[in-house]
This record gives sequence, C-alpha cells and structure tokens, in this order.
Amino acid sequence: MTYEEFADSRLAALLRYAVMLTGDPHQAQDLVQETMVRVQLNWRRVARAESPERYVRRMLTNQYVDWRRGSWVRRVLLRGESDDGVPAPVDHAQHAVDRDQVWSWLAQLPRRQRATLVLRYYEDLPDAEIADILGCAVGTVRSSISRALATLRTEHVEVCS
Repeated sequence: MTYEEFADSRLAALLRYAVMLTGDPHQAQDLVQETMVRVQLNWRRVARAESPERYVRRMLTNQYVDWRRGSWVRRVLLRGESDDGVPAPVDHAQHAVDRDQVWSWLAQLPRRQRATLVLRYYEDLPDAEIADILGCAVGTVRSSISRALATLRTEHVEVCS
C-alpha cells in the first residue's frame, strides 16, 4: 500500500477520531494534517508496521496528548470563535444540548483521560489496543478510564443537583 492509498482510504476516519479528541473540527484538521505530514515523512516505517492504521492512530493520539498548551491557545485565539459549520436541526434541539454537554464534560478532562474515553467509547477499542496506542500498560488504561468516568459522574451530579 502506498501513502496515497492509505491517506485516501483512512483520512476521513482519522479526522472523525481527531474531532472526538479535540472537540473542535478546525483543531482536528490541524492535528490530522500535522500527523499526516509525519506519516508521509516516515511512510516506510509506517508501512512496515503490523497494522499501519493502528500505528498512525497512535501517532495522532500522541500528537494530541503532547500538543503544547501555548500552541493550542494561539490557534484558538487567532481563529476566534469555533464555527461548527453545520447548524443543529431545530427538531433535534435536545440532542444538540446533550452533545454540547458531553463536549463540555470531555473538555474538562486531562488529555490522556479524554483520549482513553474516546478510544474506548467512540472507537470501540479493547483495553489492550488502547494501551498499545497510548504506549502504556493495560492497567493504566483501565485506571485512566475509571478516573475519567468518576470525574464525569461528579460533574453530572453537580449539574443535575
């Protein structure tokens, strides 16, 4: 498989994953673009991997976790307010409210915890694969998920009270 074939077949899925990680379509595009540049520069190594897609997903996740706060702030401030691009349909207002609440809760989590939740519940990956992507032990994945869910439960209780 060539880099171009890989990019053509997996770019949309990587972008969806990045949107779930960042919570912002523009940041997701930046993240995927930066990752794909690195993938292209290291394509021989990526192509030799047992699963090139998993290798690239790990690169993208590491890029997200390692993003410097100053870099993120610069991007957000220069861009201004986030434009979701697609207005929520009037008939699905409650769905939009729920989605925004989930984004808000996820945004409060540390990056690694957020990544574990997205990999588990959005990408539907098992603990071992999440551990491989994040470069940590399976126990660390389970601990991160547990802490993240505990934080979200606390937030949910406070909002509902």
